[in-house]
Amino acid sequence: MRSLNWTAQEIEAAFAEAGIAGLPPLAFERFLAYLELLTRWNARLNLTAIREPGQIILRHFVECAFAAQHLPAEIENSLDFGSGAGLPGIPIAICRPEIRVTLAESQGKKASFLREAVRSLDISAEVYGGRVEEMPRDRIFHAVSMRAVEKMDLFLPVALRRVERYLVLLTTEQFTPVYRKLTPELQWFESVRLPNATRAVLAIGKRA
Repeated sequence: MRSLNWTAQEIEAAFAEAGIAGLPPLAFERFLAYLELLTRWNARLNLTAIREPGQIILRHFVECAFAAQHLPAEIENSLDFGSGAGLPGIPIAICRPEIRVTLAESQGKKASFLREAVRSLDISAEVYGGRVEEMPRDRIFHAVSMRAVEKMDLFLPVALRRVERYLVLLTTEQFTPVYRKLTPELQWFESVRLPNATRAVLAIGKRA
C-alpha cells in the first residue's frame, strides 16, 4: 500500500485521464487535503471500505467530480442525502463552488468528520446532523444527490420531498427500472457511465 505522499499534481493527472479539467483554483489542493483527512479518520471510523489512497482518488473523487461537472448550470444549492464520507457532496462543493451544499448525515461521528472537512477545506457547505425526514418542511433544494443507495423504495420518496428541480443518483445500471418506477413525476435524462467503472452510472431526473 502506497503511503500518503501524493501530490496535487498527481491527483490532477488522474482527473485529466478521466477527462475532467477546468476545475476552480486550489481544487486539487483541496482534494489532496480531503484525501489526507479521509484517510486519517477512516483508520478509526469506517467512512469507506476503500482504504488505499489511489483507489479513493479513482473510485471516489474522480467519480464524484465527474458527476459534479455534469450537474445543470442552474443549480444553486444541493442536498447530499446520507453523505457519509462526504460523497458526492464534498467533491461537488470543491468542483462547483457556486453551489451551496448541505451534507445530511444522521450518524454523529460521521457528521463530526463532515464538519471537520467543511472547516479545514474551506468549502461552501454546511452539515445537517440528522435524518432528512426530520428536516424542516421548508428545506427544499434545487438538487438532491444520492450515491450507492440501497433500499431505494424507502429513501427515494423521502428524497423527492426535498427536490425542487433535480434528483441526482450515482448508482448502477441494474437499479434503472427501480428508480424510474419509483419516480413517475421525474423526466430522466439518458444515464452516463462513470469513469473507472463497469456498471456505475450517473442518472439525473428533472421535475416535469
